[in-house]
Amino acid sequence: MGYIESNLLPEERVVYKANIHWFIFVPGAAYLISGFIFLSLDSESGPRLIYGYFVIFFGMFSLSKALIHKLTAELAITSKRAIAKIGFIRRHTVELNHSKVESFNVDQSILGRMLGYGTVVINGTGGGKTSISNIDAPLDFRREAMQTIDASQSK
Repeated sequence: MGYIESNLLPEERVVYKANIHWFIFVPGAAYLISGFIFLSLDSESGPRLIYGYFVIFFGMFSLSKALIHKLTAELAITSKRAIAKIGFIRRHTVELNHSKVESFNVDQSILGRMLGYGTVVINGTGGGKTSISNIDAPLDFRREAMQTIDASQSK
């Protein structure tokens, strides 16, 4: 059970939950592959060997960091709030009641538009901003969030 499910209020339900896109693993995989390619070059000199192992280590570190981010970042719209949680050891959470959400912004690069990921920025009343990057299908999240908020405020 994640942070969002364990912190639901009575009679509150999750309407839409966003996921982190798989693209966050690409840089780490590229480093890892290039490190193995560098090691496979026909050379036994010390500096190239050290460089190859360093690039492999950096790739494994980058992949581990991406995996932790994918497993620990949560973004959801419930029937009463917008909830965002980022982090594993150091945690940052934002929970805004629907009436306190001012807008949702979506930022996408060209590659993000082609692959379907982007950054969602939740703007709260009073100037508070929370952004979560590398969200899968950010436009779908924004649409679901706005529909849910409109429905809750029209009651």
